[in-house]
Amino acid sequence: MRANWKRRSASLAALACGIIFAAGIVYGDLQIGYYSPANLGRLAQPAAMTQRPDDVYSVGAYPLYKPELAPGDGRQDVEAYCNTCHTPSYITMQAPLPAATWDAEVAKMQKAYGMDIPADVQQRIVKYLEMHYTPETRKR
Repeated sequence: MRANWKRRSASLAALACGIIFAAGIVYGDLQIGYYSPANLGRLAQPAAMTQRPDDVYSVGAYPLYKPELAPGDGRQDVEAYCNTCHTPSYITMQAPLPAATWDAEVAKMQKAYGMDIPADVQQRIVKYLEMHYTPETRKR
């Protein structure tokens, strides 16, 4: 009779552990959402925030990135002429270009976009870009 009681108590303990484990799984699914195969890939969005007309929203100052162009002859020309349509950060943030590409880029700015660059200044700009921003000369 004792052996029978031990088997029963072991079975009841296993059943209790199984019920507790199953309840934990159900509770977890209720807390984090139910992820059945039918719901995979679907995003459940939280309720939209309510906004009141008297709420005040603000952000801090936006960081301004002033690119540091390499020092050298022609830097002033690049800062003056290349800053007319875009910031010089276009030069510093992109991958270095081959020398022939810089020549074509400066010519494109003049011909396609109408930038009025005197010929001697154009040559100084190209020479500066080739001196500092090609794959061979770019310093990281």
